[in-house]
Amino acid sequence: MYTVHQAKTNLSRLLEEAEKGKDVVIARGKKPVARLVAIGNARKTRAPGKSKGRITIAGDAFAPMTRNELKLWGY
Repeated sequence: MYTVHQAKTNLSRLLEEAEKGKDVVIARGKKPVARLVAIGNARKTRAPGKSKGRITIAGDAFAPMTRNELKLWGY
């Protein structure tokens, strides 16, 4: 556990520790208030068309609403 002062002074070293999977906890006084964790590779490569054939849209999904439906929505 590190104090706020220690964390500010040694941020680079604490980031390295988090990247290695170590538990890095920052405390205000003796009370733990934050945990520093590595996020790894945050961006994953997208593959276009990966969900093709898994999603269906009803034929009337983009049809105008009826008067009754508009009334239900408050219009």
